[in-house]
Amino acid sequence: MVSHPRLRSALTTLALYVLAAMLIGYFGINAYTGNHGLNARHALDQQFATLTAELQSVRAERNRWQRRINLLKADRLDPDMLDERARALLGMVDARDTVMLIKRP
Repeated sequence: MVSHPRLRSALTTLALYVLAAMLIGYFGINAYTGNHGLNARHALDQQFATLTAELQSVRAERNRWQRRINLLKADRLDPDMLDERARALLGMVDARDTVMLIKRP
């Protein structure tokens, strides 16, 4: 068997460079598309923005309901609010009220 040390040395060096390039490529692709990569980070940022907006709207709705509840508490009961809600729920009017019926097309 004939030994070619220069050829074997060159092929070994080339194989090591190719192996290193493949490893770098593998980790580079996973850094971009993996479960914890840049695409996943972008998706998480979008989900965070969506949930933050939803949280703000839910907080605003809760504050509206809290203000309405506070108006109906016994220590600060608003008689006008109570009268309005009772009339709306019961569908009744006071004898002194003027009722205007509007025909809808």
